[in-house]
Amino acid sequence: MLYKFTSGITLALLLSACSGSSPPEQQLSARPAAIEAHLTFLASDELEGRDTGSRGHQIAANYIASQFQALGLAPAGDNNSYFQQVPLRSARVQQDSVKLSFRRADEQWQLSYPQQFTSGASLGDTDVALSAPLVFVGYGLVSEEFGLDDYAGLNVNGKIVVQLAGLPASLPSEERAYLGSIKGQLAAERGAVGVISIHTPQQEKTRPYANSLLYLNTPRLAWLNADGEPGNGRGLQAGAYLHPDAAASLFEQEQQNLGEIFSMLEADQQPRGFALQATASLASSSSLQQISSPNVIAVLEGSDPTLRDEYVVITAHSDHIGFSNDLRSDDKINNGAMDNAAGMAILLETARMFSELTVKPKRSILFVVVTAEEKGLLGADYFAHNPTRPLASLVANVNLDMPVLLYPFADLIAFGANHSTLGDVVAAAAGKEGITLSADPMPEQAIFTRSDHFTLVKQGVPAVFLMTGFTSKDPTQDGGKIWASFFAKHYHKPSDNIASLSKEYGPIRYDAGAVFADINFNIALDIANTPQRPLWKADSFFNKVFGKEYNRQ
Repeated sequence: MLYKFTSGITLALLLSACSGSSPPEQQLSARPAAIEAHLTFLASDELEGRDTGSRGHQIAANYIASQFQALGLAPAGDNNSYFQQVPLRSARVQQDSVKLSFRRADEQWQLSYPQQFTSGASLGDTDVALSAPLVFVGYGLVSEEFGLDDYAGLNVNGKIVVQLAGLPASLPSEERAYLGSIKGQLAAERGAVGVISIHTPQQEKTRPYANSLLYLNTPRLAWLNADGEPGNGRGLQAGAYLHPDAAASLFEQEQQNLGEIFSMLEADQQPRGFALQATASLASSSSLQQISSPNVIAVLEGSDPTLRDEYVVITAHSDHIGFSNDLRSDDKINNGAMDNAAGMAILLETARMFSELTVKPKRSILFVVVTAEEKGLLGADYFAHNPTRPLASLVANVNLDMPVLLYPFADLIAFGANHSTLGDVVAAAAGKEGITLSADPMPEQAIFTRSDHFTLVKQGVPAVFLMTGFTSKDPTQDGGKIWASFFAKHYHKPSDNIASLSKEYGPIRYDAGAVFADINFNIALDIANTPQRPLWKADSFFNKVFGKEYNRQ
């Protein structure tokens, strides 16, 4: 047992038994050594970077399931097992097949791939050949909450929309990120058959066009529905991403040239859309492969006769990115020690603490370990659309993803806490450990929308996701510099391994991991035992978009 009684507490228990009064609250704490053991195994070379659908990831999934079974947690996957198999389609574009040309009146010109444009694989068809008129739609945004409709007065049915990459800087970061993620969906809903995005000077400052060339051979993945189709529907038939120099020719004879449009962006003005005189022809061939990769799901049944049918969902992703293609490094295995062996180790230790409670929580605790996070939150999205417990019974999500355990953190950033009543729960749990909450130090990263919990947010489930803050308890360490150094030098690189990180930053702080686990455990326990389920705040953007049905439960 991880908890100990002092002689005074033992005496109190004996007196309590004699008097018939309730025993004192059970004190549980996470064990640094257990977190170290789980992290060491999950980040080992033998798991080969835990790529989605790989043998190494399957070993990780088997290990996690065996840990759940050893803790006495019940299986909550498919067919009374711990696994929920996620059917996936992988699509890889054939590089020499990608073609893009434009025609205006009698003029036609072909673009050079990939110097002037890039295009990804098709998840729906092996061969794509699309020709259609073009319509410029500004940023391609629609939002009633922010008074945006870039499609107003435009007919894009059966056409290819041309849109600016990025989003207006005036929008709040988390809301910007969400709206940016649905631009293709907005086009498809209005009948567009394709989308061409234009790289802008603003994008070049933060994410140079040359960076896109690093991912030319990266396959696209999607989860498949019961009909064997991509889970988000067929949507658009094709798309391309244009270098601004190549895009300029499209606007040479239009009511605005591209230089004028870029000047409007610099002045924080919103360009209005218009039909272009040109048509585009886009063609490519892709190879398709079907694979399967498991989510691992277990449940601790609650104790309350009514509330036990409601669930607090604790999530973490078990996958990483497999082998590196970087020819400059002899080490090819992306071990993913911090991302996300650390989060998984903390989830397993959190599960252990829940399993050892003598008084079980009132609500049930559903542990959902998801695959394919690195491929676009696919395992989590599959679960959100195919939950193994009724969606309406999922009251909240506590997500564990990439806690940076390289310094003794003194503060936390609680993404999502400001959008729901979970904020007070998080503050209380952190306060028990002497940890303060800080504002998001990197709002431009829009981290709230970039991890697995956001797939449940989109189904109306309030969620919170904690990140280690930038303040260190050790005055000789600058937590912010260490975090930034890790992100710049080791994130998604083979050096995210125990040996490399320990050499640069000192021993992994498994003790900080235990504090992180204690806080997340107490957040989930509070949610599980509070009669009122968490609610979205009325003025939250995500409440307005996703929370209405949930709040009726």
